[in-house]
Amino acid sequence: MYTYYCYHQSPIGKLLLAGDGDSLSLLGFPRGKMQRQHGTDWELDAAPFRATAAQLEQYFAGELIQFKLPLKPVGTPFQQTVWDALTQIPYGKTWSYGELAQRIGKPKASRAVGAANGLNPIPIIIPCHRVIGSNGKLTGFGGGLDTKEFLLHLEAQRQTPGLNFG
Repeated sequence: MYTYYCYHQSPIGKLLLAGDGDSLSLLGFPRGKMQRQHGTDWELDAAPFRATAAQLEQYFAGELIQFKLPLKPVGTPFQQTVWDALTQIPYGKTWSYGELAQRIGKPKASRAVGAANGLNPIPIIIPCHRVIGSNGKLTGFGGGLDTKEFLLHLEAQRQTPGLNFG
């Protein structure tokens, strides 16, 4: 599943990028429940992640609002459906878990949607940080609530005309 990896320095710390050389399959945070480290059988090679690193740089600079990368997240069909729906949340906007459940046609599945959201293996790029509680409060996030707050604040501050839509 993961053959290659590298670490990319970002404003939220060193992010682990991993994949098969053609597609990104994992973005791991430096802390929080989605903290990840590379496997001992993975090969350190930044070359497969040049486009990912460049787009992350543009995102954190407020110059990119939609990633265009080959992704290969591994999960169940339900998780894949949730992760696909996450990519439809507009930059700088948030949806509740209930709204996300409605969008995938499973209005009573907000808890299952929350569980799938929490297992998103490619956060930021598949923007699970844009999902909040129905009361408008920030809820759990794999990189920690401070990271979620940082990402949402970044996007709220950068909603200006002329940004690169990918």
